[in-house]
Amino acid sequence: MEPPVRLASTGTIIHGVSVGEVLGVSTLAEARLIAGESGLGRIVQRLNVMEVPDILAWVKPHELLLTTGYPLRNTPQSLGRLVADLDDRGLAALAIKLGRYVDELPEEMAEQADRLGFPLILLPNDVGFDDILNQVLTDILNRQAADLLRAEEAHRALVQVVLAGGGLNEVTAEVAALLDVAVAAVDGAGRMLASAGPSDHLAALRESISHEGPPTPGTAGRGQFFAAVPVVAGGHHHGRIVAYSPLGNIRDSDIGILERAATVAALVVTRQEAVNAVESKYRADFLRDVLTGRAGTAERITTRARAFGWDLERPVTVLVAELDPDCDERTAQDRLITSWTAAMRRHDPRGAVAGFSHEVVAVIDAAVDAARVAKDAASAFADMLPATFSTGTSRTCPGADSLPEAYAQALKAARVGRQLHGRGAVAHFDQLGVYRLLSLVNDTEELHAFVRETLGPLASDDDAENADLRRTLQVLLETNLNVAETARRLHFHYNTLRYRIGKLERLLGNFTDDPHLRLNLTLALHVLRMRGI
Repeated sequence: MEPPVRLASTGTIIHGVSVGEVLGVSTLAEARLIAGESGLGRIVQRLNVMEVPDILAWVKPHELLLTTGYPLRNTPQSLGRLVADLDDRGLAALAIKLGRYVDELPEEMAEQADRLGFPLILLPNDVGFDDILNQVLTDILNRQAADLLRAEEAHRALVQVVLAGGGLNEVTAEVAALLDVAVAAVDGAGRMLASAGPSDHLAALRESISHEGPPTPGTAGRGQFFAAVPVVAGGHHHGRIVAYSPLGNIRDSDIGILERAATVAALVVTRQEAVNAVESKYRADFLRDVLTGRAGTAERITTRARAFGWDLERPVTVLVAELDPDCDERTAQDRLITSWTAAMRRHDPRGAVAGFSHEVVAVIDAAVDAARVAKDAASAFADMLPATFSTGTSRTCPGADSLPEAYAQALKAARVGRQLHGRGAVAHFDQLGVYRLLSLVNDTEELHAFVRETLGPLASDDDAENADLRRTLQVLLETNLNVAETARRLHFHYNTLRYRIGKLERLLGNFTDDPHLRLNLTLALHVLRMRGI
């Protein structure tokens, strides 16, 4: 389980001091903690004075409430409920002067404060509320000013990292040095992109990100062991910046610096995406030229391919992954490229991969299991989007000169495979059988004319009865005219099927006695199944 994510700040920065630190100011030197010691880490951001009985309507979170007990002088029984009510509203602590209006606090009040970790402070009678207000508010403002100055210095340092051309490694190193914590930049899938800090601390951070929950957090207000902020650029979530301190001393002001680091990381990610987009375009343009035979000589292709880290001199196989219909192409295409690029990196780092308008083409070592590469890419793609793609594989290609032919084979295999097996099909060109031969006929109008001439009215779906008769014909041919088996498959009575056979022969001819006609009918039905290719 990953550490909880803190949403990016709105720009308003509010700091404070802990209750324990408040007790250290000079005016409270004689103050005494009555109960709620476990809550000394609660943060005080403002102060309030209890002057009216309905104070609960006016209090705010992180307040230190000062009172003489005057509003409760006639209803001391209200003290028993006061701690729980104040704690529910997120107050930091209650400081009270005894002896003037309230002589003592009920035992249940102290017990409740201890149970809730809500500090109860006994104020000395010779200290005025105005002195406490002045000193504590001055400390809060000084703390805020110091934190703001620290945040601005951190921001300048992080921006300088980007201006100097640094990446995520430099950003995490700067944050680790600023906060003295272990820091990691993590992508949306939970993979560490960069990290900095002591190795043992990074090990704990990595473990928490991958599967383990973070250690028990520190006392409220005293900091935490883990913190994470999102990295958002261009409206897209690119991951997060995660920090870990074994001492549990990551405070809100530190998280503010992490937020600034996340902003800088977003700039780095955006810059890298722009660079990758340009490189991807060059790669795609070059591979398209290769696959269409416009890239020049074999020597020129080999030289440029090496510049991209591709090896096209060895025997290779071409794969085409084409998005299935009804996909959100703009979003799905990006994910398709990402999935195939990752799969190629694992199986064949020297293989070529690039995305076109609605497909991805990969050229891999012929010795690599193409079906396994397609399966890995499909698995990664399915985790990202509820969309599918069909994959076609070519024959082995001996060199760059024959890549255009191999590309055509893979593209036909992808499209015919989808028609035969549905969405998400994986097909090899050599496994298409008769469909491979039919797909090689360039004149599709001639194929359609053959279908119309052979099937007559059964070539159209305009009439539901025609489609039903075509289904009967297909099963008859598949069973080699076995009437009993066909009747069983179609759930027809034997006599009903005999009647249908007679009707089919009146429409198509005496196919039960003419093997050549049966071959033509079979081919015509195959062409119909390939409609749209």
